[in-house]
Amino acid sequence: MNDAPPDPLVATLHILAEAARELEDPWWVFGGAAMRLAGLDDLYVPDVDVMASPRDAQRLIEALHGRAVTDPGEGLFRSRIFGQILTTPVPIDVMGQMEVRSGADWSPVVFETRWPVEVQGVVIPIPTIAEQIAVCRQFGRSKDLQRAEKLETLIRQPS
Repeated sequence: MNDAPPDPLVATLHILAEAARELEDPWWVFGGAAMRLAGLDDLYVPDVDVMASPRDAQRLIEALHGRAVTDPGEGLFRSRIFGQILTTPVPIDVMGQMEVRSGADWSPVVFETRWPVEVQGVVIPIPTIAEQIAVCRQFGRSKDLQRAEKLETLIRQPS
């Protein structure tokens, strides 16, 4: 019998997948957790970012005993629905209808691809690597551009 404690990220993804069974619309794990699931094994994941429709974002926040937060829209990002779940081994940030600022303008953050990744018996949908790269570039911060470069190495790896 293995007495090692479960990986906190894996445990969190299992909790998320169970709660997400009640969602009606497509949802995604994105950001650092998605990059880790795509193959960036050395990436530290301090939280799990989830994108869902506003309705499902609210459902997920409630199901996981999270707290919805009013988003003032003063930073680089804003969401119609934003909630934090601190009851899971790794915190979860849930966004519904997210936008990113570019100068004075806001543009939607939209995922069109769904890559189902199996994580110890549960399937977690993430954007494809190419779409993750595009979103990192859309965000435009130095750390996001560095992440895009790391993700590009996954595409260039020989099969």
